[in-house]
Amino acid sequence: MISVRDDLAELEGYHSPQVTVDVRLNTNESPYPPPAAWREAFLEELATVPFHRYPDRGAGALRTAIGELHGVGPEQVLAGNGSNEVIQALCLAYGGPGRSVAVFEPTYALHSHIPRITGTGVAAGERGDDFTLDPTEVARVVGEAQPAITFLCSPNNPTGVIDGPEVIEAALAAAPGLVVVDEAYGQFTSTSALSLVADDRPLVVTRTFSKTWSMAACRLGYLIAPAGIVAGAERAVLPYHLDAATQIAGRLALRFTAEMEARVTSLVAERERLAGALAALPVDTWPSGANFVLFRPRNVDGPTVWKGLVERSVLVRDCSSWPRLEGCLRVTVGTPAEDDAFLSALREVLA
Repeated sequence: MISVRDDLAELEGYHSPQVTVDVRLNTNESPYPPPAAWREAFLEELATVPFHRYPDRGAGALRTAIGELHGVGPEQVLAGNGSNEVIQALCLAYGGPGRSVAVFEPTYALHSHIPRITGTGVAAGERGDDFTLDPTEVARVVGEAQPAITFLCSPNNPTGVIDGPEVIEAALAAAPGLVVVDEAYGQFTSTSALSLVADDRPLVVTRTFSKTWSMAACRLGYLIAPAGIVAGAERAVLPYHLDAATQIAGRLALRFTAEMEARVTSLVAERERLAGALAALPVDTWPSGANFVLFRPRNVDGPTVWKGLVERSVLVRDCSSWPRLEGCLRVTVGTPAEDDAFLSALREVLA
């Protein structure tokens, strides 16, 4: 029987444990569903879909709506099955054998995992002790590796740290290829690289509907970039890759921007309450600009704490095996009741 490629044989998939618990705070989803009016509009339009026909291959209406949200044309938008698919399209189109990407650890694991799947090399730089990213480190790594793609993540997953504009400018100044800023959590902070996208800059910004739009089940993400870069990435996507239901769901969601912004405001306030409560416990935390908080128990091993929380029907993300995150756990901001249950369970485990 034929085996998988040699370079994939030792590569583990990206997984988040799916455990039946009362409080699930491990995958950075929104704890709140989309508006009821969105669901009604979605079901009404879904009933008119000609399911015996292929969907709009170019997702034109959806791309136009996303472009209008950000003040760009549809030719500057590429939508996919989650932001991971648009990242994969970039790696397929601009990476591959003989090319590399640059990442800065610790960061989102799929920024390394997807390139490796596509046969692209990975050059890793380091974030500081406080997980901030020094522009000189960016310039050093990019200058040495000469990557086809440089990945930044702001707010960074799983640390929550926000990369300032000086970091992005350093990457753009040094990079011979694309600079991709992953803003999966971009709406939770006022800082964004979207305003820097321009025809004369190889800058790409990716976003997702999974977090702030409360649509994780739909698997919809997109990128904003110069039209030429989008056209290149389109070469790597499969025909009819985005189904009709997802296109409808995303387009209709954009009618409820005010409701999305209200949810974000609520979650940011709850994040600060959660971070304040963690600060009173024997754990180390880092400031977060996202919808999660990274913490490291001081006196109990991280995996032991994770197991103790699961035994109390609370699930968080165990990041202790990730680069430079020994003993660390990440908790998603939930509802006040969910966060209170987490804090109560955590106090018991730490005691």
